[in-house]
Amino acid sequence: MKTAYIESNSFDPWLNLSIEEYLLDTYACDNNVLYLWQNAHTVVIGRNQNAWRECRIESLERDGGKLARRLSGGGAVYHDLGNLNFTFLLPRSEYNLHRQLAVIVDAVKGLGIEASFSGRNDILAEGKKFSGNAFYHGRQASYHHGTVLIDVDMSKLSMYLNVSKAKMESKGVRSVASRVVNLKDLKPDLTIDIMKRAMYNGFIEEYGHIDRILNYNEIASREEVRTLYAKYSSREWLLGKSPDFDFGIENRFAWGGIEIGLNVRKGMIREAVVYSDSMDLDFIESLRASLKDIEFSRKSLARALASLPENKERADLLEWFDQVEL
Repeated sequence: MKTAYIESNSFDPWLNLSIEEYLLDTYACDNNVLYLWQNAHTVVIGRNQNAWRECRIESLERDGGKLARRLSGGGAVYHDLGNLNFTFLLPRSEYNLHRQLAVIVDAVKGLGIEASFSGRNDILAEGKKFSGNAFYHGRQASYHHGTVLIDVDMSKLSMYLNVSKAKMESKGVRSVASRVVNLKDLKPDLTIDIMKRAMYNGFIEEYGHIDRILNYNEIASREEVRTLYAKYSSREWLLGKSPDFDFGIENRFAWGGIEIGLNVRKGMIREAVVYSDSMDLDFIESLRASLKDIEFSRKSLARALASLPENKERADLLEWFDQVEL
């Protein structure tokens, strides 16, 4: 399999995410690609999250920051220039989480910092998270992206992120900052450039070679990227619809939080909005679709949930809905 490497020279999150999606739809169909990028003063939320609930948007924008929404699921994160983002983009047949994570873990270990993968999407050093990961699967290709905290301003995490009390309690910690660590705290001479080189070399070590260095500026100038930029920078994409709901409920489970809003007309659900930091995008999309244009009754809702793919999420939702007052 051919390989490629690309490094961003822009700190604009909307452009960096546009290029990420462009690479997914083009080069990743027949290449294993490593993409390294940084965002300045940005809150990035997951595909299905409620922007207003996750981010203090007015404060962020007043201070010159940007809100961005990615294609993948998961939770909200804060990016500044002390953070390095990575994306592995590969054909679906080549996607291998263990190999991709090995590049990151081995790169950090090579710098003298002991690291390990924990749970579904975190990489830890000395028991604290320095990298959160998320995933997206397209028709032909997939990507796995994440953060590497080098020297992030931790005070900004609490300043701009609205992390629910339920989420913190579920993880047994008091604050966002208490469960994350900058790698520079563990290796004071570490810089972004050193980390980039370590990941570049780690990619070669895992995949054997890099066949092509892609030109970021040339790709950024393409019409397809400009079209994607219009999407990623639009208020519709960033904020979505926030109608006044006739019925709303929320809860947190081991797999993530969920917030459901329903608009009901003449006993029928005419609109269903589902917000979640679940990593399972397909399940959330199926849930949203199953709730629309059905009768607003316990029996009908239970039937809609029972029609979803059988998994832990469905079982938890069925048990929860059985206790919800309509």
